[in-house]
Amino acid sequence: MLIAFDLLYIKGRDLTESPLRDRRARLEDLVDDSDRVHAARRLASNGLNAWAQVIERGYEGFVAKDNASKYVGGRTLAWLKVKQLNWTVSEHRWRRVTRADVKKPSLSR
Repeated sequence: MLIAFDLLYIKGRDLTESPLRDRRARLEDLVDDSDRVHAARRLASNGLNAWAQVIERGYEGFVAKDNASKYVGGRTLAWLKVKQLNWTVSEHRWRRVTRADVKKPSLSR
């Protein structure tokens, strides 16, 4: 199974200048009947509700994306990674080591 997060090209057409909301809609239409490819699950659109889902489901974090954003390779403030600190992979699952925290967004590594 493949989990797809975005659709950048289709049938030779570059979609990177299209807003995320349009690319996501095309992706969902494309994989709707597929048993091998699925669109990544969405969390709540409200940040606090999305964070509650992250905690409840045991995720490492999430990526908050501006639905109007065009695709840009590399880091951008239109897509922000929000994750819990002090998590590690153990037995093929993310597990919290000590505490939860939010990492300050940065455009550099």
